[in-house]
Amino acid sequence: MADSGQEDRHKEHGDESRDSAVRLLTTLEQLLQLEATNMADTLNAAAHLVGQVTSAEKVDLFLYHSENHTLQVAGLSDTPMSKHEVELGLDRIAIADGGRLVKVFQTGEIYATGHADRDPEMLPGITEELGVRSLLVSPLDVGGERRGVLQAASALEDAFSEQDRRFFEAATRWVGLVVHRAELVEQLTISAGEEARRLAADELITVLAHDLGNLVTPLSLRLQLLRRKVARKGNTSESKEFEILLANVARLQGLIMNLLDTARLDHGLFAIEPEVCDLTALVTATAAVLSAPRTPVEVHGDLHVIVQADPARLRQVIENLLENALQHTRPGTPVSVSVDIEPKEETDSESVTTPEWATLVIQDHGPGIPAGVLPRLFERYVKGHHSLGIGLGLYVSYRIVEAHGGTLAAESIPGQGARFTMRLPLSADT
Repeated sequence: MADSGQEDRHKEHGDESRDSAVRLLTTLEQLLQLEATNMADTLNAAAHLVGQVTSAEKVDLFLYHSENHTLQVAGLSDTPMSKHEVELGLDRIAIADGGRLVKVFQTGEIYATGHADRDPEMLPGITEELGVRSLLVSPLDVGGERRGVLQAASALEDAFSEQDRRFFEAATRWVGLVVHRAELVEQLTISAGEEARRLAADELITVLAHDLGNLVTPLSLRLQLLRRKVARKGNTSESKEFEILLANVARLQGLIMNLLDTARLDHGLFAIEPEVCDLTALVTATAAVLSAPRTPVEVHGDLHVIVQADPARLRQVIENLLENALQHTRPGTPVSVSVDIEPKEETDSESVTTPEWATLVIQDHGPGIPAGVLPRLFERYVKGHHSLGIGLGLYVSYRIVEAHGGTLAAESIPGQGARFTMRLPLSADT
């Protein structure tokens, strides 16, 4: 017959395992029920829940902040010890200060002790000022990446059992899932807010552009009429003043066109009417209008590069790119423009190369494009520090080139200017 004491121990162990499983499942269920509507509230609730289950006097969720190399509390239980921790400034730990929390974060190994005051690697503030004796620290992974640590503490010695340790390790994995979900919800909320603001701004800008267009068109016609009258009288100085006014009005009309084109692109109303046209001739004519004595535009390449494109839209792109270059180039230095034919590699097995791209390269000699702006340069409302526009010209230009089956790219070295390269499919009539 089996020893009755042994049977009691087996029964006790079975009851303990069952209670542990129930505790795990209950905690998981409660964690999953947390509403991830607010990042801070969600993480505080998760920390407090884990604290209740482990009977810890405080539970902290520390996340790593790379900008200042610190572990900072992102969620903590609502207990007196947690509040005292914040008062002492122990809710922020510099990686350089070391200590057990930092070591767990760096090594990914869980730490457990019932005598923290005897550990020489423990930060003095935690044991001496906060009075922590028992401590559980587990690495926190979020989305497959080490992001911080979860910590449970008590002022009692040997407060946590081995069962508590195993539970805490499992709970940390679940808290990582809660953090990931909360971050995703927060990002979606921010994105939705930004999208709503963008849509409202776009609607307002479109209405404004229509109204401006209704005012500028008759103004332009009136200025042209007055210029012809002045020219007939032979007044050269006043005629030049009218030329300057008309040039400014033309720039305003270009801005209005960009605003309206943005709305057309969004609503699928943007269309191109391609025909055979000479890219070199378009570039040369546009450069002649925009070139000035202090900032000349030098065009290189006398080839007749023929493309199948909408000439009005293509001129719009060239104007946007040249005006952007003239705005940023240093006074007294030319903007360099080249038109050429570039080979394009085929992807078949023979790897033959045929001349298929018409290329336009515009190089300015300005400060260059900031590294933080360059990857987003062709997005709407993105512009450099010294840009005068509202950040739509390059966006519209990119979409026009894209609609023609081409590409528009930018590269820049700080202090050495920016280079824009447009590639369009070469016409069969070349």
